[in-house]
Amino acid sequence: MWQRIRTIPSILKRSGHLNGVVRDATVSRASSRSLIERSPYRLFPSTVARSSYFGSFSPPKGSHLGCWRNMSTAASVSAGSKEGFKLLVTGGPKAQKLVGIWLFGSAAWVFSMVILGGATRLTRSGLSMTDWKFTGSLPPLTDEDWIKEFEKYKQSPEYKRVNKGMSIEDFKFIYWMEYGHRMWGRALGIVFALPFSYFLRKGYITLRLGLQLSGLFALGAGQGLIGWWMVKSGLEEPPSEYIQPRVSPYRLAAHLTSAFAIYCGLFWTACSVVMPEPPAESVVWVRGAAKVKRLALPVSLIVGVTAISGAFVAGNDAGHAYNTFPKMGDYWIPEDIFDMKPLLRNFFENTSLVQFDHRVLATATLVSIGALWWTTRRLDVHPAVRSLLGSIVGMAAVQVTIGITTLLLYVPTSLGTAHQAGALTLLSLMLLLNHTVRKPSLSLIKSLPQVAKAIR
Repeated sequence: MWQRIRTIPSILKRSGHLNGVVRDATVSRASSRSLIERSPYRLFPSTVARSSYFGSFSPPKGSHLGCWRNMSTAASVSAGSKEGFKLLVTGGPKAQKLVGIWLFGSAAWVFSMVILGGATRLTRSGLSMTDWKFTGSLPPLTDEDWIKEFEKYKQSPEYKRVNKGMSIEDFKFIYWMEYGHRMWGRALGIVFALPFSYFLRKGYITLRLGLQLSGLFALGAGQGLIGWWMVKSGLEEPPSEYIQPRVSPYRLAAHLTSAFAIYCGLFWTACSVVMPEPPAESVVWVRGAAKVKRLALPVSLIVGVTAISGAFVAGNDAGHAYNTFPKMGDYWIPEDIFDMKPLLRNFFENTSLVQFDHRVLATATLVSIGALWWTTRRLDVHPAVRSLLGSIVGMAAVQVTIGITTLLLYVPTSLGTAHQAGALTLLSLMLLLNHTVRKPSLSLIKSLPQVAKAIR
C-alpha cells in the first residue's frame, strides 16, 4: 500500500495536467501516514461516492486509517484549506443538501419558464397583452374587464393582419397563456428570494456564493424588462403590408440567451454546492477527465451556439419556410440566402439562410458529440463520466430526430415545445459533463492512488 503511495509524486510530476502539484520526488512512509492522519479529508466508501454526487461529506462512524483500501478519495476539505477548495455552503451536510435542493429547484423552474415561453410563442400568444407592469396586475375578472382588454388587442397589428374576427373566447386563451408566462416568472422571483434570505440569515451562504446568486437574481429581475422590450417590437406596425407582425428576432434571441444564462448559472452553482469535488478515485481517472475536458469545452460551445440560433429561426418564422429534409425545397442550398444588404443581415433576418444555418449547426452538433464519444471511448475515466458521454450521444440523436420531425410536420406546438426542451436538456448534460471533469483540488490529488480499485 505504502509503495503505491510513494509512486504518486513521480506520476503527478510526469503529468502535464498536474504539473507542480508535488515537489518532492518521493514520499516516505512516515510522512505519508502523517499526511493522511492530519488531512482534513473525510473518506467514505467508494460505492457511495460512485452512486451519488449528493452524498454526505462526513466520515462514516467507525472509519479508520486501516480502511484505506476500501475507501474512495472523494472528500470534503475544510473551508480554510490552503490547497483545497473552499466550500460554498457552511453549516454541514444538512445545510449543503437544503441549499442544493433549493438551487436545483430554481433551475428547474427556469427550465419550465423556457418551455412555457416556447409554447406561448408557438400559439402566437405573446402579443395578446399590450401593456406591462413590473409588479404585475390582476387578470380580467369580469366580462367588462375582458371586453376592455380585447379592445386594446384589436388596436394591435397582430389582430388587424392575423387574427381579425377572432372571438373573445379565443382571445381569452392566448391572453391566459401570456399572463401565465409572465406571472410564472414573477413567482420564480419570490421562490428564489425567500429561501435566499433565510439561508443568508442562517449563515449557510458564503460571501462567494452570495455574490454569485445576487448576480443571477439581478439578471432574473432584468429578464422581465428584456421580455417587455421584446414584446414591444411586435406591437409596432411592420414596414410592409405583406409582412406579418412578429417580435424582433434580435430581441427574441436576447431574451432566450438571457434565460439560458440564468438557467446555466443556477445549474452550475447547484452542482458546485452538492459536488464540491469532482468524482476522482485515481490519478489515471483524473488524467482521463482532463483529456475529456479539452474536447468537451469546444463541443459545449457548438451546442450553445446551435441553441441560440434556434431563437433566430423562431424570430423569423423560418421553421415554416422549408418543410422538407434533407433538401430545402428543390435545393441543397437555397439561391436567395445572400439577397439582403448588407451581407451580415442575411445571417439573422434572411429566412432561408437562418434555417440553413440552424441545419448546419445541428448537424455539426451531432457530429461533434459523436466524435467526442468516439475519441474518448478508450480513455480510462470515472464511470460517471462514461455514463454522461453515452447519455449525451443519445440525447443529441433524440434532439435531431425531434427537430427533423418538427420541420416535416410544419412545426406543431407539441413538437416545437419538445424541441426547445430537448435543446436545454442537451445543454444541461454538457454542463454536467464539464462540471464532472473539472480539475480536483490539490489536496484531493495528493491523496489519490495511481489506479482505482476495480469496481465490483
